[in-house]
Amino acid sequence: MSSSGSSSAQKVRSGTLVGIGLMLLGVFMFALNDVMGKWLVATYSVGQVLLLRSIAALAVLLPIMRQRKVPFAIPPQPGLHAVRITLSTLEVACFYWAVTYLPLADVMTYYLAGPIYVAAFAAFWLGERIDKPRIIAIGLGFVGVLIALRPSPATLSLPALIALAGSLFYSLLMITTRKLRETDDATLVFGQILGTLIFGLVAAPLAWVTPGPLDLAGLLVLGIVSMAAHVCVNRSLKIAPASVVAPYQYTLIVWAIVLGYLAFGDVVGFWTLVGAAIICGAGLALILLEREAARRGREAKDIETPVLPEA
Repeated sequence: MSSSGSSSAQKVRSGTLVGIGLMLLGVFMFALNDVMGKWLVATYSVGQVLLLRSIAALAVLLPIMRQRKVPFAIPPQPGLHAVRITLSTLEVACFYWAVTYLPLADVMTYYLAGPIYVAAFAAFWLGERIDKPRIIAIGLGFVGVLIALRPSPATLSLPALIALAGSLFYSLLMITTRKLRETDDATLVFGQILGTLIFGLVAAPLAWVTPGPLDLAGLLVLGIVSMAAHVCVNRSLKIAPASVVAPYQYTLIVWAIVLGYLAFGDVVGFWTLVGAAIICGAGLALILLEREAARRGREAKDIETPVLPEA
């Protein structure tokens, strides 16, 4: 191997390691954000939490958008953007509402099923091909959801249904994001924050509690940590292959179990753990199937594309 080839391979390996590190850091910050959110919604309404969280996030995002000269204008496909903002607002509101009553790990288990729903919905709404291995992985993922949810009059509580609805909104959000993949990341995040800001402005006055200095700081830090986590995850996906770093998102359930126990004394039930393991396994299988399909596509392209002889 030439020195240039060795140097190029080293850069790829370094980029991959940095990407993995950023994904792990981003997921950990999301977990911290969720713990802080669960602690705050015990005192403050979901609307108030989202309002102050959004204000802090905008304070961080707007200077970044100005520095990058991202235009503040109505983007193409405004109707689809409006749908995405609505879905984003609903899934965040459902999440915070659900963790008010349920252990953090339980809610995260439902949300980690999002990629399973996406794989199922994408075949109908995005026209993506779905083969037998993917059908099996999707089916196993739904089995994991049923095991974690344990449908019965006792377990199908309103908070559990809210968490399940939130995970469905989250999966629909990911699908609309795919359709808007050409849109700048900052514009997409700005739309999400704007949606929660509007929701907070409407809902917060209905149950306003004046926060003390410590709680106010926590509410503002909530938005800053969330923004930093988004930056880490987005940057990770830009410098390393998504198929490599995406599996590390499932470390979120580990942090949810550990931090939920340390912060709130939440003990995760056996069947929730079993369901979470099946969901994570099905999600990882879908990622591997996508990576294999992409590899075969590249090989087919190389075969079809004639290689010119060197001069």
